[in-house]
Amino acid sequence: MRPPRPLRTGSPSDRVHHPLFARFYARFSLSADSKGGIGDLRTELLAGLSGRVLEIGAGNGLNFAHYPAGVCEVVAVEPEARLRRLAQEGARRASVPVTVLPDTAEALPLEDASFDAAVASLVLCTVRSVPQALAELHRVLRPGGELRFFEHGVADTPGLARVQRGLDRTVWPLLFGGCHISRAPLAAVEAAGFALGPYRSFDLPEKGPRLPASPCVLGVARR
Repeated sequence: MRPPRPLRTGSPSDRVHHPLFARFYARFSLSADSKGGIGDLRTELLAGLSGRVLEIGAGNGLNFAHYPAGVCEVVAVEPEARLRRLAQEGARRASVPVTVLPDTAEALPLEDASFDAAVASLVLCTVRSVPQALAELHRVLRPGGELRFFEHGVADTPGLARVQRGLDRTVWPLLFGGCHISRAPLAAVEAAGFALGPYRSFDLPEKGPRLPASPCVLGVARR
């Protein structure tokens, strides 16, 4: 397994520090995977991947168990210390080789065009600069490489979109580790120079009231 070669230095891991949210997320995400259908969405997101894969914002590493056998290596970045420790534990249990780095998506210490695919899973809502993070993904992907994304974002109805923008300006990022719910992931992916492939939009949960974080999109784009 070829280790990533550091090329850049950027935001050190101690600039991302959300200890209370990390504890909450570590517990909530397990329940969401098993009871809320997120685990099945992870499988759908990663199906068919092969080669060398980069995952940004790996959290506590719940994607690792869903990578298919065709993947020869996963390099994952997670700047939040508590979540990174959990991701490293998950990496040791994974059926594919996984290396977890303490870097941010906006400053990847990785070579240009060195990955066959990249994964952004419920992370573009929290990065400090979506354009910069996507520019970095575009840089490290080989020409023709895939970006797999599963994100929540701005609603397609004016009323809920207004609520989302209001929450983003006030309490939501403070309560949920810097998360923003009114971002537009599809538009951002296209603006970064990716060509959108198949995708689908849906709500989580699929039944019941539509919550501020319900609108989601899952799909593929190409460099």
